[in-house]
Amino acid sequence: MKNGKETKTLRALIIGVSGQDGAYLAKLLLEKGYQVHGTSRDHEVASFSNLHRLGVKDAVILHSMVTSDFRSVLTVLQDAAPDEIYNLAGQTSVGMSFAYPVETFDSILIGTMNLLECIRILKRPVKFYNAGSGEVFGNTEIAATEVTPFCPRSPYATAKAAAHYAVTNYREAYGLFACTGVLFNHESPLRPERFVTSKIVATAVRIAGGSAETLRLGNMEIFRDWGWAPDYVVAMWKMLQQSQPDDYVIATGQARSLREFVAEVFNLVGLDWANHVKSDDALFRPSDVDRSFGNAAKAAKGLAWQPVEDFHSLIKLLVDAAVIRADMKKP
Repeated sequence: MKNGKETKTLRALIIGVSGQDGAYLAKLLLEKGYQVHGTSRDHEVASFSNLHRLGVKDAVILHSMVTSDFRSVLTVLQDAAPDEIYNLAGQTSVGMSFAYPVETFDSILIGTMNLLECIRILKRPVKFYNAGSGEVFGNTEIAATEVTPFCPRSPYATAKAAAHYAVTNYREAYGLFACTGVLFNHESPLRPERFVTSKIVATAVRIAGGSAETLRLGNMEIFRDWGWAPDYVVAMWKMLQQSQPDDYVIATGQARSLREFVAEVFNLVGLDWANHVKSDDALFRPSDVDRSFGNAAKAAKGLAWQPVEDFHSLIKLLVDAAVIRADMKKP
């Protein structure tokens, strides 16, 4: 009750709730008192392992949605009747986008367009968050801001850039509350091993536990801006609490090389990385971003947001979680 009136329970719909960001966002919104709806391609057969790991699976109302299918999107939006929509779905691996470029475009761009068009048709006062990516900027010698020109260097980044422009167009043409969070790399123990950071951490922990394997990586001289995923979902939520929609870069502002990342991980498990890591030309991408980092000054001022975890604490959190999981698997 507030001023004698019953406070409305807000409804949130998380498109792609089974992924890393979707699971952390679901947990955050449930803690804030939201009724949380979430989608996957087929919710009856999906495992929702990330929701289970965070202990929130039974609290999320689940729906099946294929974002590239307009009818599927419209049906779920009508059934869930959300106040806030978080679009976190789509192919999320830069590396995989070179192998599956058309699928990447369909899942990212067509999915976003279908959501925007359904919101426009339904004419409900919905706030829409779109998951953008720092990959759209390509190489950044100076930390990227909201006005840095796009220069995508992968099918994934190109699709994200197109989706970003679609959101801007619907905001300006139809007055939708629609915004894009341009998020740079953000990690957590929920990342699968196809992501290089999880591959590094999991392999290092196995080697420390006695495995004789060698960690094979591509270009270790790339620089990335790595943050902690639970910090970044707070920024997503904050964007939809503003009076006016806008786009924000979300980043730590620090560019660190993959070599530094590897060295720190192996150091935390008591190993010299140089004895266990090999560079493999087969793992290099057709085109890559040498340096990628962002400037989140606008978010610090407009959203009162800043990252809690830095590069060093992030890696320790990842390694500690991996060690615990490895110990749990021991007979």
